[in-house]
Amino acid sequence: MELRADFARREVVRPGGEAWWLSPMAATERCLLDRAGEEVARETAIVRYAAGARLSAHTHGGGEEFLVLAGSFHDDAGDYSDGTYVRNPIGTAHAAWAGPPTARCCSSSCTSSQRPIPSAW
Repeated sequence: MELRADFARREVVRPGGEAWWLSPMAATERCLLDRAGEEVARETAIVRYAAGARLSAHTHGGGEEFLVLAGSFHDDAGDYSDGTYVRNPIGTAHAAWAGPPTARCCSSSCTSSQRPIPSAW
């Protein structure tokens, strides 16, 4: 899936202008801001986690960054309240969960400059 994947172009996404997509992880929805690739992709999204949402253990092969916009988010390494920014390097593995009560994060995956850039980019 390609969505605003041309990083040489300026893009503006306005509140309410995009659909929310169900995530493969239960009780989680994403509003995609940009995406280049299939399920494992370079992606930036606003992510809504329902109360008690749990993400099974997974690895970020291209790294991950997130900013907690509201609520609280947690993983094996710590607890993060709104306003907290976290960058996980290439190969970071963790399980994560939301709340209480819920969480909303801005998340980017496969953002590390250390990873090879696919030829399609």
